[in-house]
Amino acid sequence: MRRRTLLAGIAGGLVAAGTTPAFADARRRVLHVRPGDSVQAAVDTVAGPGWTIVVHPGTYREVVKVPQDKAELTIHGASRDPRAAVIVYDNANGTQKPDGSGTYGTAGSATFTSAAPGLTVRDLTLANDWLRAEHPDITGTQAVAAYVTGDRSHFENVRLLAHQDTLFTDTSALDAFDRQYFHRCYIEGDVDFVFGRATAVFEDCHFRTLRRDVDFTPKGMVFAPSTARANPYGILAVRCRITSGAEDAAYKLARPWVPSYETTAWPSLVVRDTRIGHGIDAVAPYTNMREAYPWQTMRFREYGNTGPGAVITVPENRPQLTPSEAELHTRKAYLGDWRPRA
Repeated sequence: MRRRTLLAGIAGGLVAAGTTPAFADARRRVLHVRPGDSVQAAVDTVAGPGWTIVVHPGTYREVVKVPQDKAELTIHGASRDPRAAVIVYDNANGTQKPDGSGTYGTAGSATFTSAAPGLTVRDLTLANDWLRAEHPDITGTQAVAAYVTGDRSHFENVRLLAHQDTLFTDTSALDAFDRQYFHRCYIEGDVDFVFGRATAVFEDCHFRTLRRDVDFTPKGMVFAPSTARANPYGILAVRCRITSGAEDAAYKLARPWVPSYETTAWPSLVVRDTRIGHGIDAVAPYTNMREAYPWQTMRFREYGNTGPGAVITVPENRPQLTPSEAELHTRKAYLGDWRPRA
């Protein structure tokens, strides 16, 4: 109940999303969504590239899917405060679909899904408020806030809230190296809550690990990359901070995800120039998802990190980049000819 109470307090109460058409200024290609409207209806109205959807303050309880043909779409809150406009739903991996055709699965549980190239999302909260405690019968507890596959996807000043698998940074195909950029975003969760195959850069972001009422450790992991072997770049976190609502050393920084459908994956993660708080286990910050794919064989590196969770006490447990190697792991190197902040 904690998250539902928080969301309602921020946005002034829940508003049921309807099918009312959003107000449109066709000449400027701008759509306005207000409480009582549907964000999805606005997305469906978009015809051609370069449209903007402005989401006014309120909480929109709905699933939003942006298909591939809605290229260069911008969705942003009318306020610069990302807490003012909230898109939230509560499907999980193991939630039964209404038509009885099975469960949603991890990707299908997402509140917000986009396959559109050139997407920009700003000044919003995307959340999945499904709670394990309310569904003890469901074992598929992944509940995604955002599932993103389009190349050149840019998230600016966005809050991403969930528990397990909050942000799925994926690609449009197994052999695609789609790029995603997250700037000044806040992302919270517990198990593998930033995960996937994309080339994903997180700059000046805040990652927050949640308190969990369980009697085991680790309570969870921040990152779970599944980078394709052919991709030289996976997840990069630069000038970020990692804080925790849990006890000291309760969380791991990462574990590698080698999916059963892509066993050649070679997960890549670089965390650099980042302040890592007490919540991360400094002695052993990495762990395995499966013993067949030990983290030591993966592309996990750190550089220039600070804070109690970054202290190097067992050097072999914290592989570091050299200064010359660090020059190859920058926003510019990862994103290539794409300049999302230009």
